[in-house]
Order: sequence, then structure tokens, then C-alpha cells
Amino acid sequence: MKFPKSVLKDIEEHLHAEKNRVEEQIRQLSAQDPFSDTSRLTDNAATDTEAKEEIDHERYQAMLKELEDKQKGIIQALVRIDKGTYGFCTKCAAMIDTDRLAVLPIATLCMSCENSKIS
Repeated sequence: MKFPKSVLKDIEEHLHAEKNRVEEQIRQLSAQDPFSDTSRLTDNAATDTEAKEEIDHERYQAMLKELEDKQKGIIQALVRIDKGTYGFCTKCAAMIDTDRLAVLPIATLCMSCENSKIS
């Protein structure tokens, strides 16, 4: 059993749009990271300013990691669409519930395998 091509086409279009949106967010976030400013290496900022920049950098890095993980999931979903394996659990090969895919189009596990992973 496979997903209808019309459904996959809509999902693929959504994933491409989401990929573009995430890539833009990554670009913007990277530019806002205080550590992206190379002049900070030669400035004589006060200790409290340095501490704030360090905290901000760590926060930006955490958000960047989350976006990069999402980007990776989107790319993997697009590859699965191309291979014809999209919508099937990567662990047990069962079809992933369409309601789950509607909420999380990058899902790789069916709910049964997802729940067994958590337990």
C-alpha cells in the first residue's frame, strides 16, 4: 500500500516550504548570535557584558540546534518521499497513521514504535 500521489504532492510542497522557512530562520538566527560578530574578540567588554554574550550565545546555539534538527528531519522526509518509503515506520514498516503525519509530517515511527521507544 502506498500514499496517493496527490497526497504526497501536497506533503512534499508543504515540506519544501517548511524547509525554506527553517533555512531562513537559521540564517537570521546565525546573524543574531553575539559570537558571529568577530569584533567582539578584540573589544574590552565588561565582565557582565561578556557573561551576557556567553548566555545569549548558548541560547542561540540551542535554538540553532533545534532548527538544524528540524531541517534534517524535513530533508529525510523528502528523501523518503522520493524513495517511496514516506509514511511507513522506519522500525516496523507499518503505515504511520495519517493523523500523526498531518501533525508531524517528519514522523519516522508509528505510534506503537514511538511509545515503545519512550518506555
